[in-house]
Formats: sequence, C-alpha cells, structure tokens
Amino acid sequence: VPPAPHVPLIYEAHVGMSSEEEKVSSFNEFTAGVLPRIKQAGYNTIQLMAIAEHPYYGSFGYHVSNFFAVSSRFGTPDDFKRLVDQAHGLGLRVIIDIVHAHAAKNEVEGLGNFAGDPTQYFKAHDHPAWDSRLFDYGKPEVLHFLASNCRWWLDEYHVDGFRFDGVTSMLYHDHGLGKSFTSYDDYFGDDVDKDALVYLRLANDAIHAVRPDATTIAEEMSGLPGLASPIAEKGVGFDYKLSMGIPDYWIKLLKEVPDEQWHVGDIYYELTNKRAEERTISYAESHDQALVGDKTIFFWLTDKEVYTGMSVFDHSLIIDRAMALHKMIRLVTLGTAGGGYLNFMGNEWGHPEWIDFPRQGNGWSYAHARRLWSLVDDSNLRFKYLNAFDSAMIHFATDSKFLDREPHILVRDIERQLLIFERSGYLFVFSFNPTTSYTDYQFDVPAGKYTTVLNTDNPAFGGDNRIDESVEHFTQYTGKENLLSLYIPARIGFVLKLVD
Repeated sequence: VPPAPHVPLIYEAHVGMSSEEEKVSSFNEFTAGVLPRIKQAGYNTIQLMAIAEHPYYGSFGYHVSNFFAVSSRFGTPDDFKRLVDQAHGLGLRVIIDIVHAHAAKNEVEGLGNFAGDPTQYFKAHDHPAWDSRLFDYGKPEVLHFLASNCRWWLDEYHVDGFRFDGVTSMLYHDHGLGKSFTSYDDYFGDDVDKDALVYLRLANDAIHAVRPDATTIAEEMSGLPGLASPIAEKGVGFDYKLSMGIPDYWIKLLKEVPDEQWHVGDIYYELTNKRAEERTISYAESHDQALVGDKTIFFWLTDKEVYTGMSVFDHSLIIDRAMALHKMIRLVTLGTAGGGYLNFMGNEWGHPEWIDFPRQGNGWSYAHARRLWSLVDDSNLRFKYLNAFDSAMIHFATDSKFLDREPHILVRDIERQLLIFERSGYLFVFSFNPTTSYTDYQFDVPAGKYTTVLNTDNPAFGGDNRIDESVEHFTQYTGKENLLSLYIPARIGFVLKLVD
C-alpha cells in the first residue's frame, strides 16, 4: 500500500461513465484503460464515486441501499479488489465516497423497512430535499452499523480512506438548507445535530485506529470550526475538508463578470480563505459543476465553439481565451491550495458538454454519461495541450513540494490585474489582464537568480511562446529593496524558481 502522501493530488472518477462507449463501464475496463492515464498524469490518489450499491444509476451513487456491497453493475467484489491492487501497484492511493448522511428509501433491497419498522435505523421524517431516509445517530445500533461499515471497506477492500458525502446535511437539523452561515452562532446553536457530530468524531477515530495512514475528507460547506482538526485538539478528526466555495466562485466569475473586471485581490482572497489550522482540498471544479443544468469551466469558456474551433489547424480568439484561462485557473487554484488538490475525470483536458445519466427525461441515453477519451488522444485537436499542461502542473507540484509551505502575497495590482505570490521559493506570476502586456514590471522579492519552471504560454501547452524561458532573471538591490523586473504578457500564468 502506498504511504499517505503529504499532499493528496486527487483524481475524482466514476467507473460507470469512464468508458467512451454508451454503456455502464466496468471495474476491469477502468483498471485497464483509466488507471494508466491517472498514473501518467501524475496524480497520487484516486477518489472513486458510487462504489456502494445503489438502485438508481442516475443518483451518482448517493442513494445507497446496500452499504456493505460493491455495486454489481460495475462487476464483482473481486474485480474491485483487483482495481485497488493494481492502483496500489502503480503507487496510487484509493479513497471512496462513503454516504452516511442518508439512505435510499427502497424497502425490498435496502434498510428502509428492514425489520418491519421504518424507524429501526432512521428518523421518522425523510430528507426534505433528497427524498431519502435520515439515519438516527442517537441509536447505538446505527453507530455500530455505520462505524463497522467504515472498517469493512478498509479491511475487506484495502481502500485508503473516504470522502464523507453530505456532511453539512448531517451536522444540522435543518441540513444547512437555505442557510448562509455568516455568524459563529450558526455553528453552536440548537440546530446542530450533536448525535451526528459525535458519530463523525467516532467514525474518524475508528478509521484512524484501524488504519493510522487512512485519509478522511469532509464534503462540507458551512465551515464548521474544528471539522478538519485532530480529535486530540478537540476537533472532529477529518484530515481534510473540501474547499467548496472555490469552484462556486470560479463559475460565478465566468458567468457574471467580464474579463476586464476580474479583481485579483478578490481572487487571491477567495482561494486562500481558510482557517490556518485546517487542511483543505482546493479544486476549480468537480463532478458537481459538470452535471446537467450546469457547465464545466471549459464549456463556460467555449460554449458552441468547442465543436468547431478545437482543431490545431484552426485559429479562434474564443478558443485562445478559453485555453489560456483554463490553464491559469487551474494553476492559481493549485498554487494557493491549502493542503491538497482535486480534479474530476476529463476536466483536466477540457472535456466538453455536461454529465447526464440515463433517465426518462433524456430517453435513457448514455450519450452524456461517458468520457470521450478519443478527443484528447487525437493529435489534431487542442485538447492534448490542456492535458499536457495539467500533467506538467501536477508533476511540478509533486517534485517541487511547494505546497509544504503557505503562500505569501507580493503583488496585488488591481488596476493592471496582476497577481504575484511566493511559495516555498517559487514565484507564481499571473496576469488576468485580457489585452495589455507589461514590460519591465518591477516588484520586491527575496534576492537571487530566478528561472522559469512552468509557463501556461509554452507552445507545448498550446500557448503563443511570448516569454523566453531560457532567460535568467536577477534581482537588483536598490538600497532598500531587491527588485525583480519581468515582462508579463496579457493573460498568462508562469512560475519562477529561486535557484541561488
């Protein structure tokens, strides 16, 4: 089993929709076809969705009926074990979504009316938004059932941890619905489900007792203090929490704010807004943003142009903008990350359109419940450039270990839309200005020589090659400051390393 990475670089994936064919893919196909892609891309952790059995495929695995069963639609338990073993052999950790916030209402195959009593495991009322049963965490048998479920997946399948789904819904009697959480009073009032809080601490304690190297991640949006703090420090015990506000911020920016009005101070604040003691997983987008009714970042940037403008032989200003911002958004999100980074399968190379599982409303079609790998494998399409950049970026994060330290802001030039910060001896330089380039832009930095190590504008990543990466940049001491002078083209992100 690979050791727990100091910084999890997570590739979120769904086995069923991982094939290009219009069908439910299998564990074996994922093992043969997708695991090598993840390894090559440089990620160190796979987060698998929808592993526990769920009656409705379109639920994305979140309406679980059989908590101790691998979903049979993807293959056998042995097939899943083989997937985990193969991933471990490649040096990849495997964590799975675990859904202990609620359960499917099904009574024939699920717990809904297990012994003739609908309240044996559940509260008397259902979830008001999800049409599902709510666990009663005040009952010892529920605690035993759920805690043993955590151990089962660790012992039987050798998974390396869990992403706990729907933690906000668990924590509050009103499930956090329609609540903004603007005051600390919201975290410590009567609305907090103390039984659920006790269970989550118990679950983390049990998981780490069985596997001290296990990774637990909370999907939680209220910002409950102490959620990702150790139990020994009076926390709930999660290793990480998802920074759910970051993808919402990027989508809001793309939908509502013209490029000329992007505020680099706001961008940096939103990306770094977390409690210092908590480790977080940053991400530009996950599966949530790709679901039908929404769009991926690349689809927001390109819209219909993605169908006609992605040939390497064509030139499109819309695609040029989309390619640049797609890379920049990912680089600045990773560069400011608070402990880890996540990407959903295919989004790293700009997978077009949306996710829509087979349902009555779409004629039970699988057309949007798959991954079009042939697009990124086609040397005549520009998707390959986004994929190459993402791989270079992820490998850079691993090799440089820059996430070991916190970022420090150096430049927030609101008027020019320039953002520069330092982290672990690396300078991250961004220009969100869509039209204007700046020559001899000077700012104070630690003294020394700087060289380029990553550049969104590199031709290998579909860029225009506007900066000479062979140039060595030296600081100049003015008597008060060590000034670095750079040429910063419009709409670019690049990283410089302090070498001596």
